[in-house]
Amino acid sequence: MRALAWLPLLLAALPVAAQTVPAPMPAPLAAARPLSLVDSATLRLGDLFENAGPRAGQAIGAAPAPGHRMVVELAQLAALARAYGLAWRPVSGHERVVVERPGRAVPREEILAALRAELLPLALDPEAELELGPLAPPLVPPASQVQLAAEATSFDPATGRFVTTLVVLAEGMPTLRQRLSGRAVATLPVVLANRRLAAGEVVRPGDVRAGRLRAERVRPGAAQRPEEVVGQQLRRPVAAELPLLATDVAPPCLVEKNALVVLEVQAPGLALTAQGRALEAGPRGGLVPVMNLASRAVVEGQVVGPGRVRIAMGATPLRAERP
Repeated sequence: MRALAWLPLLLAALPVAAQTVPAPMPAPLAAARPLSLVDSATLRLGDLFENAGPRAGQAIGAAPAPGHRMVVELAQLAALARAYGLAWRPVSGHERVVVERPGRAVPREEILAALRAELLPLALDPEAELELGPLAPPLVPPASQVQLAAEATSFDPATGRFVTTLVVLAEGMPTLRQRLSGRAVATLPVVLANRRLAAGEVVRPGDVRAGRLRAERVRPGAAQRPEEVVGQQLRRPVAAELPLLATDVAPPCLVEKNALVVLEVQAPGLALTAQGRALEAGPRGGLVPVMNLASRAVVEGQVVGPGRVRIAMGATPLRAERP
C-alpha cells in the first residue's frame, strides 16, 4: 500500500516531462567562400558567406561585369559580417573571397554585321570587306540575348576610313559603349579551288566555288565566274583556297601526245579512214601533227573528237618518217 501512495506523484510528473522543450542548437558559424561564381548583376551576402542564414539573399552591392572578377578582402568581410549580424570569425587572418562572373565574347562576325548595317546608308560598297584594328570583344552574360547597334558613325568613302561607337545591350548588365575604328577594303570576285587540283585535271563543278578577295590580293587575269573554268583542263597545279587565273586552264585535250588516233579524210562522196599516231596533244578544233602508220607520212590535221583527227584532202606531208 505504501508503494501505491507514490503513484499519483509519478503520474503528476509525466505531463511536465512531456512538455519539456530541448534547448535550441546554436546556429552554425558562417564561413567565407574562397571562390564564388555569380550569374547576376547583384552581389548578395550568400555569395560571400556559407551558412548566411535568412540574410543570404541580402543585396550588398554590384557584382563584377561579365567575364571579370573582384576580390573582397578580410576587412570588408569583417565589416559585412558585423553589419548583418553573421556569426563569423576569421580562421587564418588571411581570408578573402574571389568573386567571378562568367561571360562570353560577342562574336566578331556579329559586330561586323552591325557596323555594315550602319555604314551602308553612308555609301559603303556592299561588297567591301570591313577591317577592324585590334578588338577586345565586349563580354556579355553567357545566356543573354544581345542587341548590337552603332551610333555617332563617320565614314569617308574616298579612303574607306570609319569611326563609330558600338552599343551593346544585354540582359543582366548595363548598356555598354565601345569606340571602334577601321576601314572598308574593296574586293573583287574570284574563283577559288575547293581542293588541290593537279595539272592535267579537267575542272568539275565541285572543284571550285565563287568567292571574293581583297582587290590588292587579286592578280590580273583572275577568273571571276566558275563557268569560266569548269570543263577546262588545268595547265598547272593549283593549291586549295587559291584563285584560278584564266591562263591556268585551256580546253581539254581530246588527243594525247603519242596516242593512237583515227585519221579521217572526207571529200564530196568520199570518206576514208586510216590509223595514225598523234605527235602532239590537242583540244577540240586544235591542229596537231599526226603520222600515218601505213605511209609513215606526217601531216597536220584538226582534232574533231576524242581520238579523231580530220585530214584535208590533198594535204601536203610535213615530213616522212623512215620505217
